[in-house]
Amino acid sequence: MKPLMIPLVPLAVAAILFAQLSCERPTSPANPNGPPFTKMANVPKDNDTVFALVTLNWSGGDYDGFVTKFQYRYFTYHLAQGSTTLWEPFDSTQWTDTTGTGAVIAFNSTEVVNKQVFLVRSFDNDGNVDPNPAQKVIYTTRTVPPITRIFSPVRGSTILVQQQVTDWWYGVLLKFNAKDPTKYGQIVEYAWSVDNGPLAWQKDTSVFVTPDKFAAPLTGPHLIRVTARNNTNLVDPNGDTLTVNLLVPPFDRKVLVIDETDEFNNPFITVGIKDSTTDRFYAEVFPGSDAWDFKSKGMPPREILAHYELLVWHADDIPASRPHKISDPANIAVFTDYLNVGGKFLMSGWRILKSFAYYDNFPFAFQQGTFVYDYLHIRTVTETDILGDMTGGKGKTGSFSNIAVDSAKLAFFPYDGKLSQVNLILTMAGFTDYLYSYVNADNSPNVKYRGQVTALRYYGTVYDAAVLGFPMYFIREEDAKRMAQELLTSLHVQ
Repeated sequence: MKPLMIPLVPLAVAAILFAQLSCERPTSPANPNGPPFTKMANVPKDNDTVFALVTLNWSGGDYDGFVTKFQYRYFTYHLAQGSTTLWEPFDSTQWTDTTGTGAVIAFNSTEVVNKQVFLVRSFDNDGNVDPNPAQKVIYTTRTVPPITRIFSPVRGSTILVQQQVTDWWYGVLLKFNAKDPTKYGQIVEYAWSVDNGPLAWQKDTSVFVTPDKFAAPLTGPHLIRVTARNNTNLVDPNGDTLTVNLLVPPFDRKVLVIDETDEFNNPFITVGIKDSTTDRFYAEVFPGSDAWDFKSKGMPPREILAHYELLVWHADDIPASRPHKISDPANIAVFTDYLNVGGKFLMSGWRILKSFAYYDNFPFAFQQGTFVYDYLHIRTVTETDILGDMTGGKGKTGSFSNIAVDSAKLAFFPYDGKLSQVNLILTMAGFTDYLYSYVNADNSPNVKYRGQVTALRYYGTVYDAAVLGFPMYFIREEDAKRMAQELLTSLHVQ
C-alpha cells in the first residue's frame, strides 16, 4: 500500500494568504482619555470610632494609562456632646502629595467625639485627576497634648560650669520626661531650649547642654524649657520651664577646711579633746585658711566651694557606729560637681576610706561608678587592726618628709601611743602616686602592714586630689605643718 502524499504547494499558498488577510484586519479602537479612579480600603470600616492615630490605605487605576501619584486631605468636624449636631469644620488640611498607597494620619481630635472626613484622589500619566475622590468617614476619640516635666537640674539651683567642655565636664545635664493622659497616646519626641533659643528635638530623655547654647554671660540665671510631642502630633503647648544659676568658679581664695570631726563619736578618746582644739590644730597647719563646721552648717553650698582652690575635709574621729558623712551620696554629688570644673581636694580621717564601704568586709575592691574608684582612682583598700600599731609614715623620697604619730594623744588602751584602723591602699589606678608608706615598730608582729601605701595623690587633667588613710590630727603638729605645706606644693596651691 502506498503512503498518502499531501501536496505542500497548496498549503504554503494558503498560509501566505491567511497572513495577508490577518495583517489587514482593523484593531479595536484605543480607550478614550479619561480620569483615573481611586478606592479606599475597608480598614477601618466606615463610621467606626477609633483612636486618633489611624492607618489608612487606598488604591487607584487608570483605563487609558497609569497612576503617577495620589493626594490626600481631611476635614475635621466636632460633634456637640450628647447630640449629632455638627459644628463648622475645626480644621482642614491642604492636599498632600504621595506616591504611596497608605499613610498614618494623626487626626485633629480635640473633642470627645470628632468626625473625620478623609479624601484621597489619584493622578494619571496624562495629568488627569480623579474628579470624585475616594472618601472615608470615621469618628475619633479625644486626644490631648502630653504633659512634660523636668527632673534635673533643680529649680533655682546653682550649677558649677566651665566655659568649655572637658574630660570631666560635658555640660549641664538636663533630664526630663513626659506622659500622655490618654489610653493609647505615646510620647514620640522631646524638645529643649535655653534662654528662649530654638527648640532642639530628640528621642532621648536627657542631654548635656553645652556652654555655647546659653546666652552670655555664662555666669548668672538662665531659662530652660522642655516640651514633648505625642503620636497624634500634639505638642505640649506649655512644656516645663525652670531657671537655674550657672557659676563659673572664680577660685579666688586658697583653702577651705571642712571640719567633720565629731569629738563625741569616739568611745576611747573623748576626754580632753574639744572642737576648739581640732579647729586650732587645722588653723595652724593650714595658715590663712577659712573654716567650715560641717556639724553645725552641713555641706557647704556650691556657691561657697566655687571660691576655693582647695577643699580640705577632715574626719578625725572613729566612726564606731556609722560612717563619716563625707560618704553620703548627697555630699558626694556636691564634691564631684566641684571637681568636675577644676577644684582640688584633700581628704583625711580615721577609717576615712572605710566609710565608703562601711558595711562591707575588708579588704574591699571598689567598683567603677563609685566616688573612690572614679575620682580618687583607688581600687583595693584594707584596714589595720583595732590595736594601735602605726608609729608614722615614710614620705616619698624627694617630695614628702617622714612623719611621726603624736603618741601623747594616743597614750592609752588600745592605742598605746600608736594609730589603729589605718586604711591601706593596696591597688591604685593610673595617674596616681603614693605619698606615704606605713611605718610601725621594728618589733611589731604586723610585718604585712609595713611599707604599704597610706596616702595617695591623683594627678588629673581637670582636677587634683590627695587622700590620707589616717587622721591628720594625730600626727605630731610640726610634722603635720610640714606635711600640709608639702601637700599644698604638690597640689599647686600656694
